[in-house]
Amino acid sequence: MLKKFLPEEHVNSILDIQPEMLKNRGIKGIITDLDNTLVAWNEANMTPELAKWFAALQKAGIAVMILSNNKKKRVERFSAEANIPFIFRARKPLPHAFKRAMKKMNLTKDELVVIGDQIMTDVWGGNQIGAHTILVAPITSTDGWMTRFNRRLEHLVLSKMRQKGWVTWEDSR
Repeated sequence: MLKKFLPEEHVNSILDIQPEMLKNRGIKGIITDLDNTLVAWNEANMTPELAKWFAALQKAGIAVMILSNNKKKRVERFSAEANIPFIFRARKPLPHAFKRAMKKMNLTKDELVVIGDQIMTDVWGGNQIGAHTILVAPITSTDGWMTRFNRRLEHLVLSKMRQKGWVTWEDSR
């Protein structure tokens, strides 16, 4: 049961994920969360570092799609800056939006990586479609009200995983 929440990798920042690393694995596309993965949940604008990261991905031929449970206005405003396609109100962890993103990108599960800051939504959803999953440490320690509830569950699940020796990184949550 716990394995469905287990990411294949953990990084401290999305900027730690380099295009060359992905290309070497045969990855052609990224499905990424927005809030607390790319920018803080209450931050509207892209950072210069993130803009460079998106440009490097584009140069490497790696497609990106944002998959967010947030409202259209929030996701659209952020995505417009870098001209990144998105799906809003994705209802993660349900697999439908992940499959829709995969289809829109014209990629298979083996060509995708799903990146996010929550095991209860991003990792679980990515694991359900069989994609490679990377858990990113949240950008900020604060969250919206629904995410705070998920973080409590996440803490319990991560504790169980740590007891089993499946999780070796420090939990900064």
